[in-house]
Amino acid sequence: MYPFGNVGRNALVRPGFRDLDVSLLKTISISERIRLEFRAETFNLLNHANFNFPSSLNVFSGAEISASAGVIVTTANASRQVKFGFKAIFWWCRGAYSIIG
Repeated sequence: MYPFGNVGRNALVRPGFRDLDVSLLKTISISERIRLEFRAETFNLLNHANFNFPSSLNVFSGAEISASAGVIVTTANASRQVKFGFKAIFWWCRGAYSIIG
């Protein structure tokens, strides 16, 4: 039986992963019992592309060297996403009820 190889541990390292998620919340009191809540959320705010692992680590395809070995073709995260939310909160004698919009 042949040994698996002599490559050291952690020899293949993927590119770094950077991501910035931000959430902003504003609560507005309409009256003593009614409040409105506005929320804005962004995911990957800076829209930084984080690359995934290479698609194929097989260097040899039969007797020839593979042209796609080590090529990175996908990203590890999604592009920038923005979400807006609105919630109305009604306070009654026994507790709070909310309507999410």
